[in-house]
Amino acid sequence: MANPEHVSLTRDVAAALVPSGEKVTLVKGEDAHITQALGSSYTIVVRGNMFRIDGQDADALGKTVASPSTSGAADVPASPEAVEQQMWDVLKTCYDPEIPVNIVDLGLVYDCRVTPVGGGSYRAEVKMTLTSPGCGMGPLLQQDAQQKIISLEGVAEANVELVWEPPWNQDMMTEAAKLQLGLL
Repeated sequence: MANPEHVSLTRDVAAALVPSGEKVTLVKGEDAHITQALGSSYTIVVRGNMFRIDGQDADALGKTVASPSTSGAADVPASPEAVEQQMWDVLKTCYDPEIPVNIVDLGLVYDCRVTPVGGGSYRAEVKMTLTSPGCGMGPLLQQDAQQKIISLEGVAEANVELVWEPPWNQDMMTEAAKLQLGLL
């Protein structure tokens, strides 16, 4: 967001301190500035500290809670290729709270695969990395990706694995991501 939006928290809300990922509770009535609202999460600043708030708690910021959506029709089994494409699409809604670029365009997702498990259902496997191995937000990003993938129609199981080889570098970003971050 170009200009952070000022809000007062309407209720106590669970948050993750950025960049450590430490779980905290922010208290109703605290002043906050929304600095990023991407994917299904918010990055806010309260008392000079940055926090990530899940989209399911958007009401604490005075925002509408988005309803989870699934892709595809329930009566038509999706092909493995269609499920894989849906996985890539949903991963583009996952954002690092400090960087306004999705994890796919950042080059953090190395591999997406689906395997049939029977009955028109699939097991989803994702290998992803982080911009830094010490990033405290890693487990949160991993969980966000896994929850979004498991919500897809036809996905019965999802595993998101953090890997460190090859090490991430800026060359892995898409041209659009580099442009957005002023690296071109």
